[in-house]
Amino acid sequence: MTTELILLCLAAFAAGFIDAIVGGGGLIQTPAGLVLLPQFPVATVIGTLKIPAFCGTALASVQYMQKVKIKWRLMILMTLLAFTSAAAGSFLLSKVDNHFMKPILLTILTLVAAYTYVKKDFGTHTEKDHSFKEQLIYATCISIVIGFYDGFVGPGAGSFLVLAFVTLLGFDFLKASAHAKLVNLSTNLGSILFFISTGRILFAIAIPMAICNAAGGIIGARLAIVKGNRFIRVFFLIIVIGTILRFAYDVFFK
Repeated sequence: MTTELILLCLAAFAAGFIDAIVGGGGLIQTPAGLVLLPQFPVATVIGTLKIPAFCGTALASVQYMQKVKIKWRLMILMTLLAFTSAAAGSFLLSKVDNHFMKPILLTILTLVAAYTYVKKDFGTHTEKDHSFKEQLIYATCISIVIGFYDGFVGPGAGSFLVLAFVTLLGFDFLKASAHAKLVNLSTNLGSILFFISTGRILFAIAIPMAICNAAGGIIGARLAIVKGNRFIRVFFLIIVIGTILRFAYDVFFK
């Protein structure tokens, strides 16, 4: 078990680093957990991995809040909705299979990758001129849909949040990453409380992974803040392509 724990901690560090920049750290951490902990139920593994995901996201959020102005009225609404939706998604995860969603996500992400590559100014423009009512509508949809997805499926949720903030609310990548972290923090917390209540978290594994994920999150957030939008855009594209390859493998070869 020692070797497995070391490998899981390395995966957690990499996941925290990537997640702090553009989201998508679950694409590394989740497969690693499922491969290295085959003796445990899937729901238990996913629940355990939510602890390091939460810790890394929390410390990355602190880094962003020191440098990026946060829209707190919007965030209060989004975090509350995302928290509830994620708990509902985690409940459903314990009841049904989620493989049917992967072909849909594969199609969406392929389109996202193509659009991001072709449109060079994607994620660098200024905020859209939405009324506060329009922002609330978009924020509600983002929180419920992606919050539920994060609790139910998980990997790539951070990237979806960044994408939603860029495309729907018109944030640049740096601002989108900062706000996405706060929403992602609430989705992780919603799932964690559900999994704790059902006794599905392996704390002996979760705590060391959490320390490593947090370390990766701090480094990743600082790098994103220093490098700015162009760096985040490139990193976003790389992670989306990685997500596509991962889902394509699940859809066509499993």
